[in-house]
Amino acid sequence: MTDPIDVLWRIGLTGIGATACMDLWTVLRKRLFGVASLDYALVGRWVAHMRAGRFRHPAIAKASPRPGERAIGWSVHYLSGIALVALPLLWSGADWLHRPSLPVALGVGLGSVVLPFFVMQPAFGFGIAARLTANPQAARWRSVTTHLAFGLGLFIAASAVASGWPR
Repeated sequence: MTDPIDVLWRIGLTGIGATACMDLWTVLRKRLFGVASLDYALVGRWVAHMRAGRFRHPAIAKASPRPGERAIGWSVHYLSGIALVALPLLWSGADWLHRPSLPVALGVGLGSVVLPFFVMQPAFGFGIAARLTANPQAARWRSVTTHLAFGLGLFIAASAVASGWPR
């Protein structure tokens, strides 16, 4: 029988590790190519506005700032990464946490791009798949590469956890 606490521990560590790898990619992309990443304060602003029933904005950057939006945004970012660990488990079963595979992890990373394309970008006023931005193709490519970095991080983190890290 699988210990539920062990499974939750593995899911949490894997999600945090995968999200950290995604963040590392955005830092490297900024340093190497000068491409900025999403300001997670805007994610927090979006989530904080939901409390008042506002789920879409014509331009999230122009929406009124909310107290604690940066902390809210970063928390939602990492909690989302943890939640996305459910996808390889649904795809391959709970055994994936003990024997992760790269194709499944990259598939999950690539599949997770539906969240920015069809939820966040439209809600932020950027349109579906960033079609209303100044350079939609560049924005789409950034989303795809960032989510592939999450997928790679998912594999790396799950492999580390499966090998006994941390001990």
